[in-house]
Amino acid sequence: MKAYVYGANGAAITDVAKPSPTGTQVLVRVRANGLNRADLGMTRGHVHGSAGGAGTVLGMEWSGEVAELGPDARGVEVGDRVMGSGAAAFAEYTLADHGRLFKIPAASNMSFEQAATLPIALTTMHNALMTNGALQPGQSVLIQGASSGVGLMALQIAKLKGAKTVIGSSTNAERRGRLREFGADLAIDSKDAGWVDEVLKATHGNGVDLIVDQISGPVANQNLQATKVLGRIVNVGRLGGTHGDFNFDLHAARRISYIGVTFRTRSVQEIRNIFDAVRADIWPAVEAGTLKLPIDKVYPFAEIGAAFDRMDANQHLGKIVVTQ
Repeated sequence: MKAYVYGANGAAITDVAKPSPTGTQVLVRVRANGLNRADLGMTRGHVHGSAGGAGTVLGMEWSGEVAELGPDARGVEVGDRVMGSGAAAFAEYTLADHGRLFKIPAASNMSFEQAATLPIALTTMHNALMTNGALQPGQSVLIQGASSGVGLMALQIAKLKGAKTVIGSSTNAERRGRLREFGADLAIDSKDAGWVDEVLKATHGNGVDLIVDQISGPVANQNLQATKVLGRIVNVGRLGGTHGDFNFDLHAARRISYIGVTFRTRSVQEIRNIFDAVRADIWPAVEAGTLKLPIDKVYPFAEIGAAFDRMDANQHLGKIVVTQ
């Protein structure tokens, strides 16, 4: 089968063996893939958790049809239209644990392209906002890096779950101007030295109850200043860098709960629980089309390299998708 593989000369489409499901695995005939920032790094040979490097079939988000079931797989049948996340997604066929996928809503007329934009955004941001962030109705939240696909989903989930004040950041003026379309009450530029003052003004001088941070690095101390006493910061991404100055005294003085999250070190059961939580809490909004992401551009699988060039240029809003 055809797959997008990192090799000695970089990432390229090549032939690899078709996998077979074992245990609770499901074999999926892939119809579309969503691109993610971690994928971009892996096209350059970076390791993401236990995956990456020479010989790696790239990709982590897909939609398609169930082609075969492992002997212990439950909850789906051959022919079901599904979407999910997991390694080796940029291929004609991929394997997924039966608990790491969603059935595409039958009544919504959702396309494979639309479905491929959702799994990582839904699971990442529901877990960050609701499970780890403990967001409550009437509270305020700041999404750092809000113009990314997962960031746009975070804005929508926060508003859906009753946040009173939703703030999003983007360093791109055009994308910042569109954040209100996705639920932001205020849009800020995290490279503007005065953004903390804007957040404090919007929260009556208190700071936000919760920050979901996808930038880290250069905004770490500003985040502390913008978070209220006994507030929470959930560190989801590190687009601005993995290291930076951190004011431990300010962190202690404001008694902020600082939580780091990643899928890379979670067990299979932990990931199943995250998918279950999405189904139990916000799935009706997915079925109704309330929670959705814009598609920036769709490429055929043969042009996946061009799709990553577009992501690398960082001019897109929403998800870049490839189809098979």
